[in-house]
Amino acid sequence: MSYSFGAFGHDMFYATLSTYFMIFITSHLFDKSSSASNDRMIFFITIIIGSLRVVELLIDPFIGNAIDNTNTKWGHFKPWILAGGTVGSIALTILFSNMFGLNVSNPILYLIIFAILYIMMDIFYSFKDVGFWSMIPAISFDSAEREKTATFARVGSNIGQNIVGVIVMPLVVFFSINTNHGQGDLRGWFMFAATIGLVSWLSAVVVALGTKENDSLLRKNAEKTRLRDVFKVLGRNDQLMWLSLTYGLYTAGIQITNACQLYYFTYIMGKPGQYSFLMGLNMAVGIVAVLLFPPLAQKYSRRNVFFMCIGLMLLAMLIFAFAGSSLILVLISAVLFYIPQPLVFLVVLMIISDSVEYGQLKFGHRDESLTLAVRPLLDKLGGAVSNWVVGAAAVLAGMTAGATANTITNQGHIVFKLFMFGVPALLMLTGTFIFFKKVTLDEKEHAKIVDELEKTWHEHLETNGEESMQDIEKKVAATTTSYKSPITGTLVPLADVSDDNFASGNMGKGFAIKPTDGKVFAPFDGVVEATFPTRHAIGLRSDSGILTLIHIGIGTVKMQGTGFVQYVDKGQHVKQGQELIEFWQPAIKKAGHDDTVMVVVTNYKDIKDFNYIKEAGDVTHGDEVLNLSNPETTDNQ
Repeated sequence: MSYSFGAFGHDMFYATLSTYFMIFITSHLFDKSSSASNDRMIFFITIIIGSLRVVELLIDPFIGNAIDNTNTKWGHFKPWILAGGTVGSIALTILFSNMFGLNVSNPILYLIIFAILYIMMDIFYSFKDVGFWSMIPAISFDSAEREKTATFARVGSNIGQNIVGVIVMPLVVFFSINTNHGQGDLRGWFMFAATIGLVSWLSAVVVALGTKENDSLLRKNAEKTRLRDVFKVLGRNDQLMWLSLTYGLYTAGIQITNACQLYYFTYIMGKPGQYSFLMGLNMAVGIVAVLLFPPLAQKYSRRNVFFMCIGLMLLAMLIFAFAGSSLILVLISAVLFYIPQPLVFLVVLMIISDSVEYGQLKFGHRDESLTLAVRPLLDKLGGAVSNWVVGAAAVLAGMTAGATANTITNQGHIVFKLFMFGVPALLMLTGTFIFFKKVTLDEKEHAKIVDELEKTWHEHLETNGEESMQDIEKKVAATTTSYKSPITGTLVPLADVSDDNFASGNMGKGFAIKPTDGKVFAPFDGVVEATFPTRHAIGLRSDSGILTLIHIGIGTVKMQGTGFVQYVDKGQHVKQGQELIEFWQPAIKKAGHDDTVMVVVTNYKDIKDFNYIKEAGDVTHGDEVLNLSNPETTDNQ
């Protein structure tokens, strides 16, 4: 609950910065006495904001490194979350002011101070952003707990992001001296920002006090994200590259339209107070949309969900463009435009996650952290493009200080709608075309990739450079290794299973078990060498060098992890009898799959004595099944 409230405050801050800051700059920061001068200042400010957002992309990797290298009694993340929440909230509040009239009395000094405050706020926000979302794997190693934490956080994020739109105009008008046709004045916007800053800061304090990092040696020496590594991953992983281009165009498009909506209510409809209705509806439908994703993806596939979402968004923009001042049409079209956004986000997130295995199979190296770092970089780049476009749209349409719905000309309406709907539609259509032609990584292809990785997982073990892969495969100790049953059930000869890869011995030598219990335990002391995103298999290396793969069910890769919980991570040392995975047998049978567990030793050719202690009958986890030994030390040792 503490983490969920942290997400709530964190996204309140982000929504205020990404959506409502530009309308304050263009419509309220300057008075209407000098239109030409105001337009120049708005131009300079939008250039500064957009440029700093791009520059910040170069800073982000150093931020990640700094957090990785932070060691305090409060953990890696909490100091940066609290510092980011404090400095960011103060800076945001100041930026929502004219700095005691400095914007008019000394514009150059104002721009200098503005640039310093903005980059300081943006950097500390990034420290908080990276630190906050990096806490999920640090809070727990339990997959079920992680999923619950992430789900609660997404709900908190959705509410926080949309509730800002519900309260923005009521708060601004309430604190304003002059309501200004429902637009409010400088004091109202300053108090609005101060309120958001206070809530954001309080949420950071709650995270610092109410969450606890699970300290472990597994979290030491994490791979550092460097910009050159990000582009290296982008360049060599073609599916990630094309998806990144698609998402970059898409996210720039939707951010432009989202940021223009309050302008629409203010200057097209002349009723900024009604904007709260829209954001209240978005807050409700956003939660529903997140819950709809699993069944929709299962029924239609993620790829088709993406195309349906884009089609619905384009239809919504078409209705929106001709809605005029009709509140009903505006609300319907705007809600239809918002509903697909959480779905597209999840589609992209899933494909990016799948591209980790795609790159691993293609290049023999798993670039997990680098791959997942791409999406937030693209979001920031899309935000920079949005700031430039929205600033230009407001100036060219005449939607600046002193303007009202009655003063905007028909030409201004047309210009604004071209920016609000035309530019985003072009960006989204271009991205969709690229997705259609170039992004081929879907659930079926990913299942094949994971299946292939299972066959060759032991060939891709990462070493510390002190020993070769061949050394590891042959490093079977001279002492005897007792291989215990990892699961309770009935022993079945491996040759009798219905999977040809296992029955033929291609995957290794071992046994199979028809399970009567859904818990998988470590058969020996060793290290987790391979985990799979579908959680249906795990690869281990014993302390004596035995490489083994435990595979739950046949065809279960297609379940995409549903019904499976993994309790350990790659690189973790486990003791014999320690629980590794838990699965729900009814879920496997409901999906139409065989729940037989295959257990194979993949480097069996390097083992001198491979003795079966038990080959048939009932077995309980922990019972000895195999006796493995290599009485003669190999030349490689």
